[in-house]
Amino acid sequence: MPATEQCKNCEQTFDSSFEYCPHCGMEATDNLTVGVLFSNTIENYFSIDARFFRSFVTLMIKPGVLARRFVDGKRLKYLHPAQFYLFISVVFFFIFSFSVRKADNEVSEVIKKGLEREVNLDSLAVNVDSLEMADARAALRKNQDVIGMSDDELMVLDSVMSSDSQVPNISLGFKRKLLDSLIAVGAPLEQKLKAMGMKEDTNAFGRRFYAQMLKFYEKQGGGIIQVLYDTIPIAMFLLLPLFALFLKIFYWKPATFAHHLVFSFYFFTFIFTSFCVMLLVNKVWEIPIWIEVLICFSFIVYLIIALRNFYRSSWLGAFFKASIISFFYMLVIVPVAAIGIIMVAFMLY
Repeated sequence: MPATEQCKNCEQTFDSSFEYCPHCGMEATDNLTVGVLFSNTIENYFSIDARFFRSFVTLMIKPGVLARRFVDGKRLKYLHPAQFYLFISVVFFFIFSFSVRKADNEVSEVIKKGLEREVNLDSLAVNVDSLEMADARAALRKNQDVIGMSDDELMVLDSVMSSDSQVPNISLGFKRKLLDSLIAVGAPLEQKLKAMGMKEDTNAFGRRFYAQMLKFYEKQGGGIIQVLYDTIPIAMFLLLPLFALFLKIFYWKPATFAHHLVFSFYFFTFIFTSFCVMLLVNKVWEIPIWIEVLICFSFIVYLIIALRNFYRSSWLGAFFKASIISFFYMLVIVPVAAIGIIMVAFMLY
C-alpha cells in the first residue's frame, strides 16, 4: 500500500510522492524560511514575475498596444492594469518622498523666517516711529518761541505724540500680539480663534478654516508640504476616471467605459514610470529644464500613438483628439484639481 500524507492546509490525504496536494494545491513539504516568506509576499502582492517585465517593455515601447491586447482578451500574459498602476505609483511616491522631505524642510524654514521677519518689521516700524516722534518733539521745544506755543500746550502735544495709539499696527490681519500671549499661556481655543478675528456666528466650515489657520500659525507652516504630498495619490486616482471620461466623449462608439479605464490605467502607469526614471536620474545628474519640458511634451506624442493603436483610428484623428484632450485636461481639470488638493491638504493639516 503506497504511503500517504495529510495536507496541513485542507487536511486531505494524498500519495506521499506528490509534491503538491491534489486537492488544494498546497506544497507538500513545509519549507517556510525568511527568504520564502518575503519572496512570496512580494510576488503575491506585486506579481514580480515574467508578466511584469513583459508588460513593462510593451508599455514603454509600444504605446497603446498593451491596453489593446488586454481588452482583446490576452490577459494572462500581462499584469492587470489596476495592479500595474498600483505597483508603479507606490514606487513613484516612495522615490518622490525623499524629495518631499527636503522640500518640506526648506518650505517650513522659509515660512518660519517670513513670520520672524514680519515680527522684526513690526518692531522696526515702532522703533523708527519712536525716533521720529522724539526728533519732532525736540524740534518743537527748540522752536517754541517761534511757533508761539505755551508750555502747557507743548506738554499736551507731547503727551499725544507719545501715545501708543499713534504707532502704526502692521500685522497678519489679526491681533497678533494678543494671539501670541494667548498661545503662551495656553488659553482656550475659542479665545485664540476670537483673537484671529472669528465672529461668534461663523458657520462650521468657517470655524474649521480658522482652526486650521491657527494650527498653521502655531506650527509656523511645518509639515504642510508633507500633508500635500499625502493627498496627491488619492487625487491622482480620482483624476484617472476623469481622463477616461474625456476618452468616452471623443470615442463614444468604439469602446465601453471599462475599455477607456484600461487605457487610462496603462497611460498613467507610463507617466508615473517616466517620472520615476526622471527622479532617479536627477539623483545622479540634474536634468536641464529644457529636457524636462521635452519629456513632458513627449507624453502627448505617446498619447497620439497610443490612441491610434488602441482605438485603431487614423493618424489625423489621433493627433486632433490627443491635442484637444491634453489641452482641456491640463488647462481645466489639472488646475482645478491642484486647487482642490491644496484646499483639502490645508483642511487636513
